[in-house]
Amino acid sequence: MDETGQNPTSPDGTPQGPEGRRGHALIGDYVRKLDNSPGVYRMLDDKGRVLYVGKAKSLKNRVSNYANRTGHSARIARMISQTASMMFLTTRTETEALLLEQNLIKQLKPHFNVLLRDDKSFPNILVTKDHGFPQIRKHRGAKKTKGAYYGPFASADAVNRTLNQLQKVFLLRNCSDAMFESRTRPCLLYQIKRCSGPCDGRVSQADYAELVKDAERFLSGKSTKVQSELAAEMQKASAEMEFERAAILRDRIAALTRVQSSQGINPRGVTEADVIALHMEGGQACVQVFFIRANQNWGNRDFYPKTGAGAGEAEVLQAFIGQFYDTKDPARLLLLSHDIEDRELMAGALGEKLGRKVTIEVPQRGEKMELMANAARNARESLGRKMSESATQARLLDGLAEAFALDGPPKRIEVYDNSHIQGAHAVGAMIVAGAEGFLKSQYRKFNIKGEELTPGDDFGMMKEVLTRRFKRLLKEDPDRQTEAWPDLLLIDGGAGQVSAVNQIMEDLGVEDIAMVGVAKGIDRDAGKEEFHRHGERPFALKRNDPVLYFVQRLRDEAHRFAIGTHRAKRAKAISANPLDDIPGVGAGRKKALLSHFGSAKAVSTASLEDLQNVTGISEALAETIHGFFHERG
Repeated sequence: MDETGQNPTSPDGTPQGPEGRRGHALIGDYVRKLDNSPGVYRMLDDKGRVLYVGKAKSLKNRVSNYANRTGHSARIARMISQTASMMFLTTRTETEALLLEQNLIKQLKPHFNVLLRDDKSFPNILVTKDHGFPQIRKHRGAKKTKGAYYGPFASADAVNRTLNQLQKVFLLRNCSDAMFESRTRPCLLYQIKRCSGPCDGRVSQADYAELVKDAERFLSGKSTKVQSELAAEMQKASAEMEFERAAILRDRIAALTRVQSSQGINPRGVTEADVIALHMEGGQACVQVFFIRANQNWGNRDFYPKTGAGAGEAEVLQAFIGQFYDTKDPARLLLLSHDIEDRELMAGALGEKLGRKVTIEVPQRGEKMELMANAARNARESLGRKMSESATQARLLDGLAEAFALDGPPKRIEVYDNSHIQGAHAVGAMIVAGAEGFLKSQYRKFNIKGEELTPGDDFGMMKEVLTRRFKRLLKEDPDRQTEAWPDLLLIDGGAGQVSAVNQIMEDLGVEDIAMVGVAKGIDRDAGKEEFHRHGERPFALKRNDPVLYFVQRLRDEAHRFAIGTHRAKRAKAISANPLDDIPGVGAGRKKALLSHFGSAKAVSTASLEDLQNVTGISEALAETIHGFFHERG
């Protein structure tokens, strides 16, 4: 790829167009210098901010359209009028340009482009393949573990429900390999008939492999065959008067039926597809994605992309698909509610990424059309709810601005809280809210690192959290060109906390962000909160004021997130096994040590001679283990 169109700059480094021109005239100057190469173009304003990123089969032909003074929508006309410079990047193929365009849009977030703001990964079910007794569990993120992956599922709840029922049906373990190796008797899951007890030899490796095979056949869409075979086994067990085994098989069949019924619509003629429906209204958009895998509905998720100041349906849907699948594998078939401009090009790009053919269709009849109608109805209803919630949220933000004497309704509110027990496992938490409610993808947790802090020093913890947060912001976005900068900080505390935070912000050189402390007030009673601003008298709101309830929700959400983060950190520390940190002690030797001594604590107090008596522990390793516990500190 080659970069062209580098522009002269002003003394402050801002890109400038040829001879200081802008708009149509500026674009016309660029057109004369372009050829018919495919590539990506960027339109920038007079401050160097990217207004729009687009791709073209022929840069010359595409950009020349912008040089025309007529025939543009109001959105494109505004964009052209603000264009003060352009940049170009040529590519070998149009497919390459399409992929580069979507990467740049996600990276630069231009104002006039359609933006997918929610980019979380989706969970899968993983059946591991690196162990004699494979584990079945939820998996999210990069697929690095050796095993078979089934998904995506629309949510963690959808995965958990399916796993819960699959445990009843196929009795596969979900414990970690380390826990499996350290078990000396089956856990509670075996007792309640949700595991076959492979850790204690209650099931042979061959029989367990058959359970794994059945589970994978079900996840691959062969549920009818699995059910018929289980039914045949149940009849056989009943005929042979093995009534206990017959009852177990009956329960497994019932659980399997519940899995299927909980998945709702299960199409017969569509084996694998992503059903993508768009509904637009009032300048807002909702995209519903249903995941069909193995003839089963594995859930749906709604998205609310930013419409780029007024893009049409085809552009919104094409941009959504390009950005959505940038980090996700598409299904073999995409069913769309609206056609897109570059359907074949997009299908080719996704197929190249997946390594197999991807087909994109806009269904008109039959079962595919029924699936689309269901998805479109969900998109319409979801957008209606979203718009209603947004209107309520807008009124609350207006009320917040009035109550706290802000310059205008805050676009981004950050709320901070700390959690610890007498200073132990201390964490800081930040939640974010705005016009769309809680922005959970932007929540952040901070492990308190300051070794010089006195246990329980809330001021010190808050200083560390805010310093880390705003130093990073100043480094990544010193000119405040992104939406990452808050308009309002809410701090859990009164005048002392507000004064301390104000000093922290002054030290960082960030003194123009409104800040309010929320104190519990008299008797620490909800509804009697006092609000503190630096240099001003504290004040309260009426008990029935909706703004008061809104602030309480913000504070409670920050507290919930902080407590949850703290509990997770504490649980991890409690469950940590010191044997895991000893060099040379793997899963097998760890199991031998625990079987011999009964607990890690007993291992830590064992003599060198006792350690040497454990099967599989050599003299050298016994000395290493003994030294690990007796020579530290």
